[in-house]
Amino acid sequence: MSGPLNEQANRASHEERWTARLILFLRVMAGVSMLKGLYHWSVVVGIGDPTGTAFETSSSALQSATIFFAVIDLVAAVGLWLVAAWGGVVWLTAAISMVSVELFFPQVFGAQFSVVLLELVVVLIYLGLAVMSARERPA
Repeated sequence: MSGPLNEQANRASHEERWTARLILFLRVMAGVSMLKGLYHWSVVVGIGDPTGTAFETSSSALQSATIFFAVIDLVAAVGLWLVAAWGGVVWLTAAISMVSVELFFPQVFGAQFSVVLLELVVVLIYLGLAVMSARERPA
């Protein structure tokens, strides 16, 4: 069946491949953000801490940052999964905040430059996919 409707459907699905890739990327990042948020909550409630007091005896900076990322990562996960515009904004805020904390406040999480590099690479991938997806749509 190769009629004009079938050709038009094939062209439409081919033209939206970057949008589909962007949606897949956002859903994968939603899963990653959920895992990050759950990890931070596990630190707050003491899962894996034999004494159960590590969070309470930590510095105020570490406590504040941990709670911030515990909340923002889970909110970002929901927004990314829904492919909502606000989800991308919250996720980008969380990523840039993590980069800032790692670079400018190394005493909080220990200045892990691999985290900085990974966050920046993921943001660049997102920006590239968003640009390619935007080019698919007619103006």
